[in-house]
Amino acid sequence: MSATPVPRRALVTGGSGELGGAICHALAAGGYHVVVHANRSLHRAEDVVAAIHVAGGSAQATAFDVTDAEVARAALDDLLSEGPIHAVINNAGIHDDAPMAGMSGEQWHRVIDVSLHGFFNVTQPLLLPMARARFGRIVSVSSVAAQLGNRGQTNYAAAKAALHGASKSLAREMASRGITVNVVAPGVIEGRMIGEDFPPERIREIVPAQRAGTPEEVAALVAFLCSDAAGYINGQVIGVNGGMG
Repeated sequence: MSATPVPRRALVTGGSGELGGAICHALAAGGYHVVVHANRSLHRAEDVVAAIHVAGGSAQATAFDVTDAEVARAALDDLLSEGPIHAVINNAGIHDDAPMAGMSGEQWHRVIDVSLHGFFNVTQPLLLPMARARFGRIVSVSSVAAQLGNRGQTNYAAAKAALHGASKSLAREMASRGITVNVVAPGVIEGRMIGEDFPPERIREIVPAQRAGTPEEVAALVAFLCSDAAGYINGQVIGVNGGMG
């Protein structure tokens, strides 16, 4: 009797949020054991884990600050002691919007710390283990703001656009080891993030599809990019934005 294959493991930063939760569910449905990450609210990550278990998937929760390199490294070492991480989805990110003329240094640095420095702190320690396994999937969640710009979001757009260049460069470095590095750039997506800034009439005006996307539509692409079938898709920035550009 053959042994049951051990599932690949995926780490989703910001996995306790709306979009992150949808990504976790999609990866679990695709056969991954999912490590659901939260910053401080471990209970929210545990709620996602419980829902994945109910659906028949495999998952666990973790919490750490992606902007703290030492804390992130310790958490990753603990996870790696349990087995390799085959996929990492850099989904953690925050907004702190203001016109740049009135933006504080703290607003600028905090947003960049989470999206860009968090990307480095979480991804870099996982690269050599992925290279030894000859398989890896790295997907970073960006934004249409990084492609088109958006008022009041110079900090957010700068952080996310930096992920594009970093991912394209990293893809060239790691491609020969069976590791792909891609970026998914959502547009207006349903949930708390769009808030009052995007009422239905505004969405119809700026989105050719005349509706907001769903977290599940973004998650489906992320899950595909983490699959074996997507092994030749590398160094790409793929929009999920209803035709915005």
